[in-house]
Amino acid sequence: MSPLAFVLTLSCYRRWPSRFSTPYSHNLLVLFSSTATTITPPNGKESPSSGPAPPPIRVALTESTGRAVFATRRIGAGDTIHTAKPIVSHPSLSAITTVCYFCLKKINAVTASQSQGVSFCSENCKESSKKADWLAFDDYCRTQGLKYPLLVKRLACMVISGAAPAGILDILQPANLTQGMILKMEEGFHLLRNALVKANIGDEHMSFLAKQWYTDVLARIRINAFRIELAAGVYEDLLSLASASIEAEAAVGNAIYMLPSFYNHDCDPNTHIVWIENADAKLKALRDIDEGEELRICYIDASMSCDARESLLSQGFGFKCNCLRCMSGD
Repeated sequence: MSPLAFVLTLSCYRRWPSRFSTPYSHNLLVLFSSTATTITPPNGKESPSSGPAPPPIRVALTESTGRAVFATRRIGAGDTIHTAKPIVSHPSLSAITTVCYFCLKKINAVTASQSQGVSFCSENCKESSKKADWLAFDDYCRTQGLKYPLLVKRLACMVISGAAPAGILDILQPANLTQGMILKMEEGFHLLRNALVKANIGDEHMSFLAKQWYTDVLARIRINAFRIELAAGVYEDLLSLASASIEAEAAVGNAIYMLPSFYNHDCDPNTHIVWIENADAKLKALRDIDEGEELRICYIDASMSCDARESLLSQGFGFKCNCLRCMSGD
């Protein structure tokens, strides 16, 4: 079966005056990876007789924001809406010795398996992350303060190994790149390709790796990557959940997900994304969510001032936020 084999219904919506609530009709389909998303029932358990609960969400097309995620039934505050495994992830270079190089799980020196200066939490992760000599590429990212080319590097290796198709991110919205930005990406592209050539990767396995592919992937990663901050412990109560991203340790890496990338932004969100042990994301309801209500997350630090949020969203994501909080100047 193809990795893109799990079908969710895609619907067309028109927004109601309410912030998140919208009527819908069934008419289109969109594909998601069955291995990338897990739906969890409200009680966190599955009935042996009935099987997994139906997805409590629907991805829809809207007139104002494009794709969006809506609740198909009532979701209670604190419920796990779904979990998602990353399409691709990579540790921060500053955390490369403290988390697993493959799954980003926190590790300790006693149990870690090491290879070429990086650590793994298990032999399976080590086997899944066969490496070329990335010294020059990683030094380039480190000196330039770049993090997203590391995700392109990991994705290129996945394509070469057959773990992912070259166009797996094509469904995601790309950032608008200026010609100057594209020119600055050329050095990273050549370093990536040279490292793979030196690792004796044949041309037949690298036919996809053109400059256009590299820049197209980076354009999508720029506005769809999530900064992963591991929260210690299990966040089951709402107050702990709401503060998880603030109290979490420094970011351990970045990742791209399919379904979470369809969530729109709100500075007063009703949904929160949290990472407990590794790069697997948990999406939780911050408050009660009604059927038909749009699920939104906050892309940035919601504690910032209105002006700071507006500037960051405009520069980093290319849009002006029109949520009720921003409209009121809060």
